[in-house]
This record gives sequence, C-alpha cells and structure tokens, in this order.
Amino acid sequence: MTSPIDGNPDGPAAAAVPTMSELFSLRGRIALITGGATGLGLSIAHGLAQAGATVVLASRNQSACESSARDVADATGALCAGERLDVTDERDVDAAFDRIVERFGGLDVLVNCAGINVRNAIEEVPLADFDTVLDINLRGSWLCCRAAGRVMRPAGRGSVINLGSALSSVGIAGRTPYCSAKAGVLGLTRAAALEWAGTGLRCNTLCPGPFLTDLNRPLLAQPERAQALVGRTALNRWGELHEIRGAALFLASDASSYVTGTELYVDGGWTAQ
Repeated sequence: MTSPIDGNPDGPAAAAVPTMSELFSLRGRIALITGGATGLGLSIAHGLAQAGATVVLASRNQSACESSARDVADATGALCAGERLDVTDERDVDAAFDRIVERFGGLDVLVNCAGINVRNAIEEVPLADFDTVLDINLRGSWLCCRAAGRVMRPAGRGSVINLGSALSSVGIAGRTPYCSAKAGVLGLTRAAALEWAGTGLRCNTLCPGPFLTDLNRPLLAQPERAQALVGRTALNRWGELHEIRGAALFLASDASSYVTGTELYVDGGWTAQ
C-alpha cells in the first residue's frame, strides 16, 4: 500500500499531473511588481511576462513605470501596464490595488520588490534614514501583503513573493538599516504564510545576493569595496539581472504549490559559507 506522502494516495484516481510547461505557465494570471520600473523588479517583470502573465509595474515614478511597461510589452508581447504607487502610504496602496483589480479583474501574484539601501556606520546613520529604509523595505511590504490578502484570500489562490536579501540572514558592517529591514521581511513572510495556510494563498521570500542593480552600482567607483562584497560569494561574481527570473517564476507559479513560508536564496553561494 502506498502512502499519500509518496505522492500516490489510495482511493479514487487523482487528477492528471500537470506537465512542467503547465506548472510554470502564468497564462491568465495578473502579477503586480512593486519597484518594477528598474533593476531586479524589471527583470522579474520580463520573466513573468514571458511566462504569459499580465504584468503591472508599480513605483512612485509614473512615467518610469509606463516606459518600462512599454519595454516589457514590446519585448514579450504580453499585456503590461504602469501604476503609480507609494508603498509607504496606506491609502495609496489600497487605492492602487483597487484600481488593478477593477481594471484586470483580479490579482494572482504580488512581488514586493520596492527597496532602498543606506550605507554608513551605525553611529553616523540619521534616524530619518533608518526610518526610511524600514518604511520602504518592511512597512511597504507589509502594507502590500495586507492589501494582497484582502484580494487573493477570497479568490482562493495566489502567490506573494517578498524580496529579502542574503543580508536577511547574514550581517555586514555599515548596513544596519538594510539588514534590520530585510531580516524583518523573513518574519513577515513566515507569519503571513501561516495565516494564509489552507486558503490557497502562499507567501515566500526571494533573497538575492549581490546583483549589479542601481542600489549597488555606486560601489563600482570603489573597486576594493566592490570586490570585498562580491568576494563573499562562492561564485566570486556579480549576479546578472536575468538570473533572478527563474527563481521568481518558480515561486510565482504552480510549480511551487507546496512551498510556503520559506526563503529561496539566489546569492551565488554567499549564505553557504
């Protein structure tokens, strides 16, 4: 007799197992990516659009979102739109989610990619800078998770992907605001996943290592500091922006239907050491 945990439960014939292309397909799905106009968010947008999703790029810069949305649409043939959204503003978040649901008929995937970093010794970081980093990286993710839950939970399905970092679990000097915020994202993800368990709505954290995004590009002017950062990875190189797409698609799609409350590191082996 085969047990259910083996994947072949006794009883009536189970539904046909989806093919791999079906598991990773996002056709008919609506995806919102905050911080989607540039960097990792924009790269993820390309990946989800290539998998068939209708993608909404959101940031505080409306023109940048619309321009990036046109680029994604031209490159992939998918429907893509730009949406102005300040993730730190409660009313702005709720209104943006309402507009997206009204326009597209629902929401299936949320990628909380809006983020900011401040680099300085803890004694030199103004409280206002600390608050700004937590507001965007953590408070913003929480507000968008709450709004997503209100939409996705009644629908009985959905995937929320919070952007953490290798620094969610590994500290580095001069990054106390960012490390604090990204560690908090792990706690948010785990608690939300438990609250949503059994509803069809999943929540996971995607944790990139050192990618050459706008947040990290200033380090190129300081080669020694740049190499010290990249040298922490096992692969000893920057991540290329397209290398985030496969992991994001996995978490967004039905391929990860048994995955919730965990973190997936795309960090070149940083956290392996």
